[in-house]
Amino acid sequence: MKTPVTKIYTLILLLMMAGLSSCQKEFLEVEPKGKLIAKQINDYHLLLNSPFFNVAEVDGQLFLGDEISSVEPYFKNMLSLKSKRSFQYADVIYEPNEDGSEIKTLMKQLYTYNIIINEVMNADGGTEEQKLALKAEALTNRAWIYFMLINYYGKPYLEATAATDPGFPIVLSADVTLNKFDRSSVKEVYNFMISDLQAAIPALPISAGNRTRMSKAGAEALLSKIYLFMGKYQDGLVQMDNAFAHLPTSYKVELYDYNVTLAVNGPWGYNPAISPLSFLLGIGTVTENQEVLFPKQLSNNYTFLSNDLLLTPQAVGLYGANDQRLKLLSTSYYGGTPIKATGLRRRIGPLLVQLGMSMPDMYLIRAELKARTGDLAAATTILKAFLKNRISGDTELNITDQTAMVKFIMEERIREFAVQGHRWFDMRRLSVDPLFAGKTYSHQALSETGEVIETFPLRAERFVLRFPAKVIHANPGMSDNP
Repeated sequence: MKTPVTKIYTLILLLMMAGLSSCQKEFLEVEPKGKLIAKQINDYHLLLNSPFFNVAEVDGQLFLGDEISSVEPYFKNMLSLKSKRSFQYADVIYEPNEDGSEIKTLMKQLYTYNIIINEVMNADGGTEEQKLALKAEALTNRAWIYFMLINYYGKPYLEATAATDPGFPIVLSADVTLNKFDRSSVKEVYNFMISDLQAAIPALPISAGNRTRMSKAGAEALLSKIYLFMGKYQDGLVQMDNAFAHLPTSYKVELYDYNVTLAVNGPWGYNPAISPLSFLLGIGTVTENQEVLFPKQLSNNYTFLSNDLLLTPQAVGLYGANDQRLKLLSTSYYGGTPIKATGLRRRIGPLLVQLGMSMPDMYLIRAELKARTGDLAAATTILKAFLKNRISGDTELNITDQTAMVKFIMEERIREFAVQGHRWFDMRRLSVDPLFAGKTYSHQALSETGEVIETFPLRAERFVLRFPAKVIHANPGMSDNP
């Protein structure tokens, strides 16, 4: 059930206050009961401008997709115990004294968005329209936070069981003195996200002030993705068509042409003699990234300096010879040592992963929704428009079967988002999709030369993460996942 006064636990709230008090210190404080002192409408406007809200320090999904392997000695010496346990699909990821980054980071941001939602309409100055637009931004961001949380801690959406499957608490207030923590159902959380977005979309502008602020298309694209994850394909298609119709006009939002950006010594600096030994930064900042509509970015060490995660031979085999994205895959470890295991590749960039809404994700979601609703001709047109920016030469596509088209799109999502964390969310929703019934997943740890040392199968229970022990111990009445 919804609990308007729900808070998770004291430590998380203290972290919220610490994070917030270090952000926009010139006009924000934290009162003892958890309220930010923001009185003028410009205070809320400045708060939403903070880069704190464009960063998504949630990397758990990077280790969970089935497109990755790990090779010794890097598997044994993974950067963190959390990453190794995640790769092993272990039941327990965090030590008893550790905060779960998936909860900590997102709850910090949720705290502030709730304050804006609850208080901005009473701010001094500004028009009603301006206040509604700021509230709509916070509502959209709150919906994204819950999309992430429910895909960590709730079962994949299945209409038959969603009303009884445990999800995540719905937190509507920002009062640090309250600590009741009850899990809402998966269905309640999805309905909550939809309600927030439906309220937000009419108040959002076509073109926000800049790329880091919320536009109408960003909220519509997120709502489309939520409907996709619910299996409500026609509803999702309406929203994604709206999103493409409402793309901002005051700044560029479009696909990069990899035939240009990844040309030798082109805009991204690709050099076939040097780049495979190191990394490509790609686009430096979110404000420069023309593919970003709704920015939530994560620094990905596993396409940067780390050799812990490699792309499997099966995933590498999905790329055609003319695919420009092959330039992002290297046969060498960072530093130049050749990968001896046959067929594996290291992804060499970009450093920043986009977890909000980006044009590649939107193109592929729209194509999938067209295919799911039986319009294969439209799906083909969308895919060809996408692929001409990723493949040199012919992008002819002749798929006349609906199931084959959906499966091609899922393979395209692997090619586009390899080692970017998106695959985990796709695996979750496909686990309850009849088209993919019987599909199993696993990770393999390999020797330096590619022999299988150990296999870690993904059990059905681990499509859902367990809560950190610290959360459970601080909330004795809260149920954990099996």
